[in-house]
Amino acid sequence: MKNARIAGLGYYVPERIVHNAELAPLVNVSDEWIQGRTGIQQRRYRKKHEETTTTMGAEAARIAIDRAGILPSDVDFIIFATLSPDYYFPGNGVLLQRELGITHRTMGALDIRNQCSGFIYALSIADQFVKTGKYKNVLVVGAETHSWNLDFTPSGRDVTVLFGDGAGAAVVQPCDEPGRGILTTHLHADGTHAEELACYGPGAHGGYYLGKDRFKFSKEEFDSIYVYEGLREDRASQPYMNGQIVLRHAITRFPEVIIEALDEMNLSPKDIDLLVPHQANLRIAQLVQKRLGLADDKVFNNIHKFGNTTAASIPIALCEAWEQGKIEEGDLVCMAAFGSGFTWGAALVRW
Repeated sequence: MKNARIAGLGYYVPERIVHNAELAPLVNVSDEWIQGRTGIQQRRYRKKHEETTTTMGAEAARIAIDRAGILPSDVDFIIFATLSPDYYFPGNGVLLQRELGITHRTMGALDIRNQCSGFIYALSIADQFVKTGKYKNVLVVGAETHSWNLDFTPSGRDVTVLFGDGAGAAVVQPCDEPGRGILTTHLHADGTHAEELACYGPGAHGGYYLGKDRFKFSKEEFDSIYVYEGLREDRASQPYMNGQIVLRHAITRFPEVIIEALDEMNLSPKDIDLLVPHQANLRIAQLVQKRLGLADDKVFNNIHKFGNTTAASIPIALCEAWEQGKIEEGDLVCMAAFGSGFTWGAALVRW
């Protein structure tokens, strides 16, 4: 089997820049408070009523397709990763297909819901399809629109300051050079702490699991907004995060899965030319960097500019790093993510 390679990258972020100085007063914190806890200085918000997760994904996809030297009509399969789809259903994959004007191909379009790990999961799926010869041009997109569903009051500060909007895309094709391309991908999940980083409503089961054999139901099930312990009813449709639990698991799982990937290829952290971690929190990235013993120039972070764009964060960062010349031919690039689910994963690519 041939390896698969990333043949083209693209990203898109909205024009509107939201600095901490604009956001901080709304959630009753300071710029210093946000930067000290997250490393974020600004993020991007979409144009309301003009930009959606699909349209941003399409902008990134067009760039990636062009850089791969193909046309939209050459795409064989679409994989769309997002936690903020345009509709509850259908998924964004078919909407992207329509936006790109390639519905005549009637190729498959797969939507995946792996949140912060979405791009790694999607890349792994694309890798398998290409390696087995099923498809030649798989379009992988990670895109998010967070700004529409954040709590811009002091009660939402721990979550709201983190997130931004944007999209990243990659075209995955067969690789003719042995030892190049996507070398290995590793995916993991553990649903034990699923409710510690989640959005509880709308949901189909009418209540939420809050512990063994214990459910709590809303008083108004008809409007699909449910109650989670410690969360106001009118915020049940907004993201909730137990930051301490997420941090504790992230700093363990991140280096763990990276070492797993390296071990499979008989490599070590010193062989990594560039680590592109999910842009969740600068503190997490720095702790992972320290545990792996990587120098500053071996890790690419852009969270200070874009915040956490979940499924879009790795492809945005990967594309930026490539555009800035930080990835050269022959480099070993490691991508890793951890997020809601909990899900996590890593990929090694020989550029």
